[in-house]
Amino acid sequence: MSEERTGELPVRPRGADFEAFYSGTPPWDIGRPQPAFQALADAGEIRGRVLDAGCGTGEHALMAARMGLDATGIDAAPTAILIARGKARERCLEARFLVGNVLELPALGQPFDTVLDSGLFHVFSDSDRAAYVASLSAATAPGGRYFMLCFSDRQPGESGPRRVTQDEIRASFQKGWQVDAIDPVKLDTTLGPDGVFAWLSRITRV
Repeated sequence: MSEERTGELPVRPRGADFEAFYSGTPPWDIGRPQPAFQALADAGEIRGRVLDAGCGTGEHALMAARMGLDATGIDAAPTAILIARGKARERCLEARFLVGNVLELPALGQPFDTVLDSGLFHVFSDSDRAAYVASLSAATAPGGRYFMLCFSDRQPGESGPRRVTQDEIRASFQKGWQVDAIDPVKLDTTLGPDGVFAWLSRITRV
């Protein structure tokens, strides 16, 4: 069964924007882990205490829980967290889901060995991006891994989230981190079978 807590972490007003998406099914809510993250799990790269940052309805935290790992998901949208908790109950999995602010991850009070980020990094402005990386730095144990899926500048058109370049990723994680790899992958969505172009980044806290 999932662990539910009544105390919630501070939420910035922007959370209301994401909450509105959950009146229906957001395009990123595919009902299963992203293939790129499932491949990491299958390869044994996801380990230890796991944080799913911007977890949505919890598929990646639940993937970690299914592996027997200590899993926490955090998201600004209360409806997404309620859905995630319901999934954990239905699947008889132990996972902790919290409404909270990813820019204040130290408030969770514990370091994480693995942090998963599916589609969160690319939503931030430049200033919030720096604050997010600082928050990650404080919440990730030395030697911990950060795995991030974000919209790629290889994606044509202008609709959807901000595109991110490899140089932007490397610049964001140049202090206190080691960028191990940035690989081109597809990010699955509910909008069609082809997905969108994304980067899968493997980054280590040093």
